[in-house]
Amino acid sequence: MNHTKKLGDFLKQEAVLIISALLALLSTIAVPPDRLYRSYIDWHTLALLFSLMLVVSGLSEHQGLKAIAYRLIALTPHKRGRAFALVALSFFSSMLITNDVALITFVPLTIITFTAGEDRSYLLYTIILETVAANVGSALTPVGNPQNLFLYNHYSLDFLTMATSMAPYVGGGSLLLLVLLAFIPKKREEGETAHPPQVDVDSREIMRYSALFVLAILAVFRVVPVFIALAAIILLSEKRLLKSVDYSLLATFVALFVLVGNLGRLEMIEAIISAYLEGREFLLALILSQIVSNVPATLLLAQFSDNAIELLRGVNAGGCGTLIASMASVISFRFYVKSEPGRAFTYLLLFTLVNILFTILFITIHTIS
Repeated sequence: MNHTKKLGDFLKQEAVLIISALLALLSTIAVPPDRLYRSYIDWHTLALLFSLMLVVSGLSEHQGLKAIAYRLIALTPHKRGRAFALVALSFFSSMLITNDVALITFVPLTIITFTAGEDRSYLLYTIILETVAANVGSALTPVGNPQNLFLYNHYSLDFLTMATSMAPYVGGGSLLLLVLLAFIPKKREEGETAHPPQVDVDSREIMRYSALFVLAILAVFRVVPVFIALAAIILLSEKRLLKSVDYSLLATFVALFVLVGNLGRLEMIEAIISAYLEGREFLLALILSQIVSNVPATLLLAQFSDNAIELLRGVNAGGCGTLIASMASVISFRFYVKSEPGRAFTYLLLFTLVNILFTILFITIHTIS
């Protein structure tokens, strides 16, 4: 029974990797492996993702992120203030540590904050707003999410171009988040949640991983060669943290690189996408993201378009919508359902309604800009 349960848990947790790997394997039937396969994989993007995940693991392991969170939460005794602090943490931190890492860090903290006492109201609502905040905030920077990192490297974009292109969407999204936060009552917290615990922080370790984080960012902005930064980060990090890197995400990327590389060599697929993509990059990227998630949509469409900015806007706007539109959203869902069994449908319903608002907003901004 234990083996069956473990297999079931693995299939649930790694569904995206398994599906991606199977599709990649099937695509090799249509396009047998050859020397061009080596050109499919963007090693720079994978190296940067690995570096960032390793460094952020170090900061999390030594309580740096949690200490910041607790200090911000301690500033307000009210439920709305707590929710605002947690949503703001997800929004701004996602710009530097990626949307999925932001949610892995702060959603569990939200659950602790809202369940320490008897009153669990607005836990679901806050987690949904956090999730949207991470997806919206991450759109502003190259390191905010995997699709931005890929597009930044693939099209050799610069930071200012990326930031100014996404600023109206991120700004509009942040204003809508503030409006939705206002629906949480300004109710005073009592009991355990009124005084978040102190966190013991090893300042030397935090300084070490902060320096390594700066090195990773310099590699992202092409100041330091990517593979030199990667080697330095591996050598200077604690070896036990290598286990904490999300290798399934990296493997998923490899599978997707193979899949979309092969799809791009199929004449029928190339003809269909090429015929409909030009001039419709934003809308097609947004729609495709709802079906296959925005990272695979990015990898596929980038092969057929030189319009980097419209793709950038489309796949980031497409991160809001269905639960699978952004895989970071699945992280929050899994945390919540584990904490509140039996409320999955309620979560999905409210999540979809909230995300529809943001999707409409982004389409409106694109139409008038």
